[in-house]
Amino acid sequence: MSHTTQAPHRRPVPGHGGAAPAAPPRARRRPSSQLGVPPGEAWGRAAWAFLAPVTLYLALFYAYPLYRNIDLSLRNYTVRSFVQGDAPFTGLENYRTVFDDPTFAPALLHTVVFTAVCLAFQYAIGLALAVFFNQHFRLSATLRALFLVPWLLPLIVSASTWSWMLNSESGIVNALLGAVGIDPVNWLTSPSWSLTSVIIANIWIGVPFNLVVLYSGLQSVPAGLYEAAALDGANAWQRFWRITFPLLRPVSAITLLLGLVYTLKVFDIIWIMTRGGPADSSTTFATWSYQLGFGNLLPAFGPGAAVGNLLVIAALVFGLIYVRVQRKQALS
Repeated sequence: MSHTTQAPHRRPVPGHGGAAPAAPPRARRRPSSQLGVPPGEAWGRAAWAFLAPVTLYLALFYAYPLYRNIDLSLRNYTVRSFVQGDAPFTGLENYRTVFDDPTFAPALLHTVVFTAVCLAFQYAIGLALAVFFNQHFRLSATLRALFLVPWLLPLIVSASTWSWMLNSESGIVNALLGAVGIDPVNWLTSPSWSLTSVIIANIWIGVPFNLVVLYSGLQSVPAGLYEAAALDGANAWQRFWRITFPLLRPVSAITLLLGLVYTLKVFDIIWIMTRGGPADSSTTFATWSYQLGFGNLLPAFGPGAAVGNLLVIAALVFGLIYVRVQRKQALS
């Protein structure tokens, strides 16, 4: 048996009649993004491109109006100086004027009562409805949608509807009271009832917001916790107090903070229903600021801006308190 041996293949040698050897292929350079190190300049430009819309929005609609409001509160602006821009600097004189005004104390009291009562009832009713709808019974989704109607309506429509319902002579509320033998109430024209009237209307408008946020928070509570508690013999109240309420604290905190900021600046409802009256019985800082700046023939722009800044400071203080509490909870 013959064996055929193949001669080894020889590479041609340059200069000896053979072809030049092919150059070895160059290693492909991997993009910097694949290496995990983004280009510094391109990364910076991309970051600023994403931040530019938010920065521009905050500067135009938050920073500049806040600066103008602070400037208004520190100068003696009149109609002429407001147009020409030559108002003299007065420092804290406008704030002294506000504090010395006899309307300051009642307006402060009404603002505190209006905010506290609205927050308490909006949160309590919203939480009760959220727990109720969390049972997922038939028509639950339909009823939740109907409860959103007050939140979706324009404030002018809601306030006008409540003004008609609480009318002393032709309102449906007094008609129902008369049907059960109760004397009519001057809801909007009595100093004793005007603040109560706007509080009722604002609670009705704010409950859907609390319902939506708290209901979404309930979706993150594991159902297994309720099953384990039921096996241990816990009743409905114990399950709510020991499981639902503690696990809803983060959601409750942000709900109350947003509700506080919204309630502090409520103007439309009060102005449409009572215009802050009668006899300033329903005047809050929001309506008083508007009255000073635009409700008189000779507007007091400086004091009006000072009252508005007091609302901003109050919202900022509560916001800082919220951030500090959240930070302590995160560390613990």
